[in-house]
Amino acid sequence: MTHMSDAHPGPATAHLPESIRAAIVDHARTGYPNEACGLIVGTAPAAAGGTALRFEAARNRAASPYRYEIEPDDLYRIVVSADDADESVWGIVHSHTHTPAVPSPTDVGLAFYPDALYVLVSLSEDEADPVTREASVRAWRIVNGRMFEVELRA
Repeated sequence: MTHMSDAHPGPATAHLPESIRAAIVDHARTGYPNEACGLIVGTAPAAAGGTALRFEAARNRAASPYRYEIEPDDLYRIVVSADDADESVWGIVHSHTHTPAVPSPTDVGLAFYPDALYVLVSLSEDEADPVTREASVRAWRIVNGRMFEVELRA
């Protein structure tokens, strides 16, 4: 029997424009060998049916290949600017340099925004699309310590 807490909180799919996807991958490659991070600003949080508008790159305060922390000054600037424009944090982005685009236990433990999508890009060659060689980009809702994959569509 499926419990209510086992149900996907939605959305099951989300539209991520190719221009935003490309900006995320470019930022991840620029940040290599460290993890890169940033925010996707939207009309509303993804969980509320918002639409992704743009990617805002941020600095990784941790400057680490194993974890990220959005630089507080960047976080403040992006969130205040979005709020002033009546926009919201749609997604939180970071890269994995050598592992799949799946939240790590650390990522899950530090997921404080349950209404946003956690968008991960993997720079691992093993994770690249076998035909196009494009980097793997996947999205997740992380709610109450549980991960739910959200299919990204262009």
